[in-house]
Amino acid sequence: MAPPKVLMIAEKPSIALSIASTISGGQMHSRKGTTEVHEFEGMFNGFPAYFKVTSVTGHVFRRFKSSFQRIIWLFLGAKCTGFQAKDDRRKVYRARFSSVTEKDILKAMNCLVEPNEYEALAVDARQEIDLKVGVAFTRFQTSYFQGKYGNLDSRFHASIGILFRSLESLNLEKIWAVSNSYPWVLCTEVALMFQKLVLQDRILEVTDISEKQESKGRPPGLNTVNLLKVYMVDSKAENYDDQTCSFLSYPRTESTAYPSSFDFKGTLGVLANNPMWGDYVQGLLSGGYHKPQSGKDAGDHPPITPMRSANEDMLERDSWRLYQYVCQHFLGTVSPDCKYTRREIYLRGFLFESLMHHYGASAVRLSSRFSLPDNTKGLENIVDLGQTVPPDYLSESELISLMEKNGIGTDASISVHINNICERNYVQVQAGRKLVPTALGITLIRGYQCIDPDLCLPDIRGFIEQQITLVAKGEADHSCVVQHVLEQFKRKFIYFVKQIDNMDALFEAQFSPLADSGRAFSKCGKCLRYMKYISSQPSRLYCGTCEEVYYLPQKGTIKLYKELTCPLDNFELLIFAMAGPEGKSFPLCPLCYNNPPFEGIDALFGASKTGGSGMLGKGAGMPCFLCPHPTCRHSLIAQGVCACPECNGTLVLDPVSAPKWRLYCNMCNCLVLLPQGAHRISTTRERCPECDSTIIEVDFNKNTTPLEDGATLHVGCILCDDLLHSLVEVKHGKSFFKRAGKWARARGRGAYRGRGRGFGKMDPKMSFRDF
Repeated sequence: MAPPKVLMIAEKPSIALSIASTISGGQMHSRKGTTEVHEFEGMFNGFPAYFKVTSVTGHVFRRFKSSFQRIIWLFLGAKCTGFQAKDDRRKVYRARFSSVTEKDILKAMNCLVEPNEYEALAVDARQEIDLKVGVAFTRFQTSYFQGKYGNLDSRFHASIGILFRSLESLNLEKIWAVSNSYPWVLCTEVALMFQKLVLQDRILEVTDISEKQESKGRPPGLNTVNLLKVYMVDSKAENYDDQTCSFLSYPRTESTAYPSSFDFKGTLGVLANNPMWGDYVQGLLSGGYHKPQSGKDAGDHPPITPMRSANEDMLERDSWRLYQYVCQHFLGTVSPDCKYTRREIYLRGFLFESLMHHYGASAVRLSSRFSLPDNTKGLENIVDLGQTVPPDYLSESELISLMEKNGIGTDASISVHINNICERNYVQVQAGRKLVPTALGITLIRGYQCIDPDLCLPDIRGFIEQQITLVAKGEADHSCVVQHVLEQFKRKFIYFVKQIDNMDALFEAQFSPLADSGRAFSKCGKCLRYMKYISSQPSRLYCGTCEEVYYLPQKGTIKLYKELTCPLDNFELLIFAMAGPEGKSFPLCPLCYNNPPFEGIDALFGASKTGGSGMLGKGAGMPCFLCPHPTCRHSLIAQGVCACPECNGTLVLDPVSAPKWRLYCNMCNCLVLLPQGAHRISTTRERCPECDSTIIEVDFNKNTTPLEDGATLHVGCILCDDLLHSLVEVKHGKSFFKRAGKWARARGRGAYRGRGRGFGKMDPKMSFRDF
């Protein structure tokens, strides 16, 4: 009888690899798939078993359908509980790890527990609340404001989230301060008295010095939030990359207290031979390391610590910085307290303080006299008039502290929230990692404060997190919490919708209406009036008469195409050119691009997927190189030449590429260079009898023609005509290479024959019957 199969699922691939390596003793077989699967034979609960260890890369929502007799869920994160994998026919276990070490993994395997239903319900509650509340407010605001103002980035998502109050209004007070690098702020009378005393004698006498020995306790263990405060490199600093993960313990933890079983001596031993701090570590081991301060035990994982020794050459720059900080913080937790001397200095009755930090060394004594400049003017200007300034903008570290204090986010989501407000252009990160509110962020905050201040205060989110915590502990009913929160937000949403005009008034004061934006560009096919081109991202056309917005491809330039019009709707055609020497150029009709007239054409080429209503019409965008119109000379039918050698697309003639003529694929980035310097290259209505490709006509330059007797006109197939085929060059990415003589001859025959198929049912009003 075959041994039972055991499926083990970890939170991410690197952890699955560590677990499989530990349990199998390195004797395993790994195969690649969506995620790696590690297989080996071993013992489970005292019986032989066949193990398969893999991981998820997101949430699990469906039950497993397999022949596995045992399922072990290896839980290491806050978003997976193992309850999603529960099955009536198979036993599901959950393994709780302190860290991904051999000792902790083997201990967890001997202490498997049942999945916790309350924790799973708490996760479900958070997801349901965030989804329903977020979708309601975000979609309504986005659809209301998007595309309404010309200088407003219409890609924005106006979501309820963490924004920042403006610090513009602050009562300023006049102050007097001692200049010449002395940072003491004084009232006016004292400052003037001090100036008078100084002018009497250019030497200030130190009348008394008192010293006091003080100390600062060593820090507690390092958790995720505190790590983010000092190391906010990107939105996922708490996840580490796979390289760093092998050198440090598990990154997501709320605990700053080490468990009683933590092996300090073993962790120090890992760093004993490190070239940067090995000597210091050996001193701790020989002289005795100190017990860390008692921190917070959140019941999840121990503080973040080094697991292996590394040097700067072994890690990328950012990974090394993170590793270095974790190591130094850990050493700080087991080192003696920081000692320093607080020195009080009296100058003619005025008290000043000086802090001399040191680690067991003697403090350096100050000179008993301070020399002042000989220049009398310098003495007269020793008192300067100034004024108070507004508080500085929040730094990322300060924001993380406030979020932690107010219960907003978790160790896994705090950095994601900060990244989101940056990506949505609510704030910008400037020098010193300061988060500076943008005009959009300030306008949104003022709008929320005007309508419902609760929407931008941390209390409401903190309350939700408290309720979800109660669900996780089994102290509150999941459905009651969700129903109560959603009912409260439903009332707020109804009121918010009724009062949206108040926020709109703020947007009108800050941003320009579409009617006042842009420049006259091309004619609308409906009213025949000029539409305005608005270049701010995403670029678009606006017809003031029809009050319609037409989105355009992004990251390129737009020009009129010889005042030609679309035969379907009479809109003037445009030419879009992508940036760079390899960029494609193609014509498009604004109406067809936003509202494809043929069902099934849903391949978007470079446009924003959301418009004023959140969609771009029936499809998602149709340039002319996707249009199956049978007679329009700009369509795929007229300009398509042959099948792409790299994908299932079609190579289309670039209409404005002269004199560097070329074909481009309407699906991928493949380019085919045609004979260069030709006066004209055009497609014909003839097909190649061998491969069914379109015959092209080339009018060569008379000075460089390859034809005999000085002839310039040549007609043929670029695949089957020997002359044309020898002049064709394929360009893909940054590499150039000549295609072999049989390039695409086998593909061109059947592959191109299918042009125009798959477009589905045609709109009856766009029938070609009468053309």
